[in-house]
Amino acid sequence: MRTVPPPQPRLAVAQALPKGDRGELAVELMTEVGVDAVIPWAAERSITKWQAERGARALAKWRSTAREAAKQSGAAWLPEVAELATSAVLAKRVAAAACAVVLEADAPAKLHELALPTSGEVLLLVGPEGGISPAERAALRDAGATEARLGPTVLRTSTAGAAAAAILLSRAGRW
Repeated sequence: MRTVPPPQPRLAVAQALPKGDRGELAVELMTEVGVDAVIPWAAERSITKWQAERGARALAKWRSTAREAAKQSGAAWLPEVAELATSAVLAKRVAAAACAVVLEADAPAKLHELALPTSGEVLLLVGPEGGISPAERAALRDAGATEARLGPTVLRTSTAGAAAAAILLSRAGRW
């Protein structure tokens, strides 16, 4: 048996709650790509709401999806699927991260050109179908996040996290 140390930098993705079963798709894709943590995000413009028993079932489904995707992809580490986070909670996590990036289609910076740390947490925030509200964008920027775009087209929230994670993991030398 061999021991595999935790990868660095650590990549966590805050995924705004998408509608339908797209949340499970996002978790599956991000797990297969190699993210270290997925944080379900109750963004202001998220159509889906996780409340009471429905929220507990949805979180359990995300965790089960991550476990199955990690097995399928032969991952050495099972990604953490955190409890549902509000924008205020994420702003605090942004402030503590070594690097925090908010995906925004109109951002001047390109994701593949950002400087990345070699250790600590890289936190990627993926908004909902309707985009991140102006108040949330301002709060995340004030907490220290950088806005960046993937490219000339807009991806669905369920695929944007995996595409962005692939870029970041490649740039960090983890791919």
